[in-house]
Amino acid sequence: MISKNRQKLIRALERKKGRLEHGLFVAEGHKLVGELLEEGWHPQYVAATEEWVNATSQTLRDNCSDVETVTQDDLQRVSLLKTPQDVLALFPLPADAKRMGEDTPSTSSLAQIASADLCLALDGVQDPGNLGTIIRLADWFGIQHIFCSLTTADIFAPKAIQATMGAIARVHVHYVNLAHELQHCTAPIYGTHLDGENLYDRELSHHGVIIMGNEGQGISDEVGSYVTERLFIPPYPPYRTTVESLNVGVATAIVCAEFRRRCPANYPEK
Repeated sequence: MISKNRQKLIRALERKKGRLEHGLFVAEGHKLVGELLEEGWHPQYVAATEEWVNATSQTLRDNCSDVETVTQDDLQRVSLLKTPQDVLALFPLPADAKRMGEDTPSTSSLAQIASADLCLALDGVQDPGNLGTIIRLADWFGIQHIFCSLTTADIFAPKAIQATMGAIARVHVHYVNLAHELQHCTAPIYGTHLDGENLYDRELSHHGVIIMGNEGQGISDEVGSYVTERLFIPPYPPYRTTVESLNVGVATAIVCAEFRRRCPANYPEK
């Protein structure tokens, strides 16, 4: 049985204010919790069914000292998901996340990373599901850093963290004054625009920044002023009437796939 105080804590973590106050976030499900454990993240508390605890006992012993075996009904009462899973864990927020939303210097320089590798920048992406999906895509395409504007959704919100499917364990997410970071960047800065040049005809670089904008408004004028390479994902066939735009997650997948098709990452062979 999960205590009332702990139930109250879990509910508080549904809100950003509660997450910052307690320095914790909620992760649910064997995939997400398992990925975080495998990558060396140490939960403060784990509540799980007996079957899940038995299946991951060694990993749990190495990473968490507070493990509670509970029933599926217990998890149902505290879950922040529509469909409760077999495990719920409370993880400490990374140090940078505790300053999320503050106009503070980034611990990782966008300009420095973009000079050698490809990274993503998100300008006001609001939907937590879209944000989580983009992080999952970044993991798939070997993009290790994402720089988010201070107006972008909180990656540690329950819906966002679940949508990453564990990719958050490998992708570094930084919340920064995006315009300030971009003004120091000398690498190519790509942005998707309806008046941009055909993605498939443009020369692409193995390094630089790909900016994806807000779901309704696109890239803001301030951030857009730093774009040096304007890209457009063409519909097919080009003369046919289509929807006005693509979902930001779908657009990110198309752009990243084309970059990696032509400019593979320089990852060492295993």
